[in-house]
Amino acid sequence: MKHRNLKYSSLSLAIALGMAAPAAFAQDASEPAPANPSSTTSLDTITVTARKREETLQEVPVAVTAFTPETLEKLNVQDLGDLGAQVPNLTVYAARGSSSTVTAYIRGIGQADPLWGVDPGVGIYLDDVYIARPQGALLDVFDVERIEVLRGPQGTLYGKNTIGGAIKYISRGLPKQTDGFASVTVGNHSQLDVKAAIGGPIGGSEALRARVSVASLNRDGYGENLHSGQQVSDKEILAARAQLGAYVNDDLDIQFAIDWMDDQSGVRGGKMLAPNPLDYVIDPGRGFGQQPLDNRYDIRSGMPNVNDTSMLGMSATVNWRVNEDWALKYVVAKRESDTETNIDFDMLPNRIVDVLAFYSDEQVSNEFQVNYDAGGRVRGVVGLYAFDGEAGGQVLNNFLNASFGDTRGTVYTESLSLYTDWTIDLTDRFKLDLGARYTDEDKHAVVLNRAYSSADFDTVIAVPADFDKTVNFSNVSPKISLGYQVNDDVLVYGLASRGFKSGGYNIRANSAVPHTLLPFDDESVDSFEIGAKLGLLDQRLFLNLAAFHNKYDDIQLSVFTGYDSNGDGVDDAFLGDFTNAGKGTVNGVEVEYQWLPTEHWLISGNLAWLDAKYDEFISAGTNVADSQVFTNAPEFSGAVNVEWRTDLANGGNLSARVSYAYQSEVYPTTDLSEDIKQDGYGLVNAGVIWRMNDAWSFSLQGTNLADKEYRTTGYNIAALGILTGFYGPPRQYSLTARYDF
Repeated sequence: MKHRNLKYSSLSLAIALGMAAPAAFAQDASEPAPANPSSTTSLDTITVTARKREETLQEVPVAVTAFTPETLEKLNVQDLGDLGAQVPNLTVYAARGSSSTVTAYIRGIGQADPLWGVDPGVGIYLDDVYIARPQGALLDVFDVERIEVLRGPQGTLYGKNTIGGAIKYISRGLPKQTDGFASVTVGNHSQLDVKAAIGGPIGGSEALRARVSVASLNRDGYGENLHSGQQVSDKEILAARAQLGAYVNDDLDIQFAIDWMDDQSGVRGGKMLAPNPLDYVIDPGRGFGQQPLDNRYDIRSGMPNVNDTSMLGMSATVNWRVNEDWALKYVVAKRESDTETNIDFDMLPNRIVDVLAFYSDEQVSNEFQVNYDAGGRVRGVVGLYAFDGEAGGQVLNNFLNASFGDTRGTVYTESLSLYTDWTIDLTDRFKLDLGARYTDEDKHAVVLNRAYSSADFDTVIAVPADFDKTVNFSNVSPKISLGYQVNDDVLVYGLASRGFKSGGYNIRANSAVPHTLLPFDDESVDSFEIGAKLGLLDQRLFLNLAAFHNKYDDIQLSVFTGYDSNGDGVDDAFLGDFTNAGKGTVNGVEVEYQWLPTEHWLISGNLAWLDAKYDEFISAGTNVADSQVFTNAPEFSGAVNVEWRTDLANGGNLSARVSYAYQSEVYPTTDLSEDIKQDGYGLVNAGVIWRMNDAWSFSLQGTNLADKEYRTTGYNIAALGILTGFYGPPRQYSLTARYDF
């Protein structure tokens, strides 16, 4: 019973959506990945280090999906938003008016409101560092080692506690030999993407290594602002990463990393779904008020086309193998981001609901891990995580060019957590896993919300909120799992865990709605899961199954609601209310599959069923649970990818893929608007990749080939006549040329 393989420099969880190439996960991160695989008649098992030691994926009792660089290329995953179809019960997309702000839900748990000071339900990690704010977190994919999606509560093994799950982006490691790549992509909408990277030893010694990667991502907009003539929903992003590693000896290394992103994409276009009764424009040809436009991306906004986000992160990691039994890891990181965005809720020239928003964020995190594996029946990890964050912002609101408000404030978060996770081999086949996490967190909110006499925002006429308050949250989240290795090809497991997300204060608080001045509660989920990992048909079929039952308490909800601002009994303004809905039950089943019927064909994908219902939802003292539904929780979803590939006589290879992804109807917003609800729909994608040799490859890709019109989110503010929908991308196609060296 020898383990001792403490992969302390990696937090790898992986499942292949391909053939032999994903076995690269078994290698040291510094080794180059193998070339594209030749034909084979079985799927390769994968070595992972999910619990800080080497195991194959089929031995790990965890619901996780991960993607190799080869798979990301074949599935044409350009950013995290493209992962939703390929992971069961994952919903991820760009938030309302933004192009790089992420909205993510796993198994019906998430957070759609990018308000500062509110924790996301799904954690986003760049390498080992938690990204606290959604702005800029819809990461673009370039020079990546793998992307992992963990479903269910996380927190006993690493990082920040997350209640719904985690998405981890792992950058390409530091190679012992010089390698790199350069690629150019052109496509419709004048797409022009350039990506490049180079890495290797410095000064001819493997003891000092570095890597630099860059990306320039550009395309024209999907639509036009008919008022200004400018493009909307365009893309203009620059990004870069740099790493430096000092490998002192076989047992000690120190690594530094820096990443930077500048998103100067324009405002994202949203479609006005119905005429606004407050749009005081008389057009003899159209009647009173302007009608919705035919193009789902065109707008008529009178606001500036500014929607900028910049993000900068730095980290240092120390890995020290003390001896064969013990390994230590320390990660210190600092991140900051700034956003300026113009949000025209009504999408019209008239000032009905015009919002200018500024967001800023700074965070410092420290994490220390101790990993133990002496080759016996017991092994595990103990970690300490500290987070210090400062999230602030200012929002200037103009309602009907008659009511003017300034929402500003800062939320200071201090969080300290102690976690542990241990595996005990009860027998050669039975393994018990025990874990727990203790969290102590302070949310300190400084809020100043004011009303002004004009759009100049220079004369204060009222102060709806002015407070400086702190609230504390503490929690113990246990985890227990039992795995049984039936034989070499079959693992069954059961898992029980608790997830926790702290509460806080609503920055949009207004004394006209008194409860908004009070803190909202933390939420928790008790998750029970059973699963199986199956390798069948002589390893030509991998089938991973999971069924779960979640009890969800004190559900945090963000809702735009109208209120009476002048006391005349009519709702003439709105605010973003943040409250706790009550209790819910979420049941689900997930299936992931890979089947290699012949050496030339691979069929892969997933199926998911989700039943999310409120048990208690108190509104105005009444339980209205029967009339409520969960947002971003489609009952059915799934995808199938059919791929054909063959080796070529000159040593290259050719592959072709067709994919279909489906999800049933979904309510993307908490107001449950029937007009914003998206009915069930399917998307068709396809791609062809030709690898001439080890150096050159060409890829032709197409997404949403049927040009399906589908909504991802929207605004519904009845008090001000706002009904706006935001849509997923139209049909796109591109050609990429890539050179590897």
